[in-house]
Amino acid sequence: MSSQHHTSTIGVAGAPSRRNTELAMLVFAVVIPVFAYINVGLAKDGSVPAGALGYTLGLGCLAAVAHLVVRKFAPYADPLLLPIATLLNGLGLVLIWRLDQEPSITTDQLGGAMAPGQLLWSTVGIGLFVGVLVLLKDHRILQRYTYISMVVALFLLLMPLIPGIGRNVNGARIWISIPGVGSLQPGEFAKIVIAVFFAGYLMVKRDALALASRRFMGVYLPRGRDLGPILMIWGVSLMILVFETDLGSSLLLFGLFVIMLYVATERTSWIIFGMLLSAVGAVSVASFNSHVGLRVDRWLNPLDRVPDGAGGMGVTETAQALYSIGSGGMMGSGLGQGYSRLIGGIAPKSDYILSTVGEELGLTGFMAILILYGLLVQRGIRTALAARDPFGKLLAVGLSGAFVLQVFVVAGGVTALIPLTGMTMPFLAQGGSSVIANWALIAILLRISDTARRPAPAPAQNPDAEMTQVVRP
Repeated sequence: MSSQHHTSTIGVAGAPSRRNTELAMLVFAVVIPVFAYINVGLAKDGSVPAGALGYTLGLGCLAAVAHLVVRKFAPYADPLLLPIATLLNGLGLVLIWRLDQEPSITTDQLGGAMAPGQLLWSTVGIGLFVGVLVLLKDHRILQRYTYISMVVALFLLLMPLIPGIGRNVNGARIWISIPGVGSLQPGEFAKIVIAVFFAGYLMVKRDALALASRRFMGVYLPRGRDLGPILMIWGVSLMILVFETDLGSSLLLFGLFVIMLYVATERTSWIIFGMLLSAVGAVSVASFNSHVGLRVDRWLNPLDRVPDGAGGMGVTETAQALYSIGSGGMMGSGLGQGYSRLIGGIAPKSDYILSTVGEELGLTGFMAILILYGLLVQRGIRTALAARDPFGKLLAVGLSGAFVLQVFVVAGGVTALIPLTGMTMPFLAQGGSSVIANWALIAILLRISDTARRPAPAPAQNPDAEMTQVVRP
């Protein structure tokens, strides 16, 4: 019999950072918009556009800076969030530039060419993205500012009502004017701050809100005194809808709270109450608010004849958008060869930019864009599932919920599924406030993801521990 002594050292293998995967995906995220940019030039003029090199270098530099910052400050973050956001932003720049080539919607009265300004705002958005990742070392720091974020969110939502600052554009008072900067939409930033407040509040109050007093038809009904929070948010959303006639922000605020409330409490009854209150509020406001009522009427009767601004009668913008999408068929007419400019004004670049996608890229391209948004939201939900702290879980759900609600209300409005809300498609449509706020949203999701995927530190070895010997024959 002989004995052998086997000893082994057990090491803790770190999780892969997946930064090289992110880099490979970023290459595709830059190359695809560049090819689309060249395609538009070939379709419109029969030659490669003169700005192709500048666009390639600009988008490539922005993507490279964002990637290097993520590699340095969030090495374990989700590898798909940044490439998807970059691809959507790049395609949005191409679509806006493509529409800039139409003289009828690029006049001085309509603001002229908007692609250069959108590229500038995208650069500012990447700058804010970098700042969030560098300065926000841990997302749990935001929990300290739960009630401060509530005050900030209410201030941002009510800023357009301040005389001398707020602006009324197309019947909605959702803009503010800042000297030297231009117009901003504070509601885009408010959605992030609101998500922080809801996450901090619900983490503390979820047990009380989950209690039920009785069961009715298989549904747990919440106690009367626990209805206070949802009634308060419902009232605030109605105030925004009445005084700012901002249907989009109202739906986003109330819908976000209901989503997070359901995730925190796992009570279906909150969803039922939320839908009932939303329906009651929308019907009540639409009955006496002419702007909201007009949007509902255009949704219900899109083929009605309306004044076209030139002394004649034409079809509604909703009908024009549906015609545009329908004419694209399965594969589309090709970039640069559509007629979405007939919608008029700057709407093809903002509210109805998806109609250009549907017409020139067809149903295939339309669904591809929606799948990209779906993937981005799915990665956000996956981040919530992986988060190790309840605040991080709720915050990731809230940010993902805000994003998917915005996509739903815009896509639903363009396709006449719901009334048009006036919100912008994230990253895709023209709008400086939207692109900046959404880059900040992506940065926070990356920070939560980095914390969730970062391997736990190995336990410190005890020098006094005895080695265990295994004796084998």
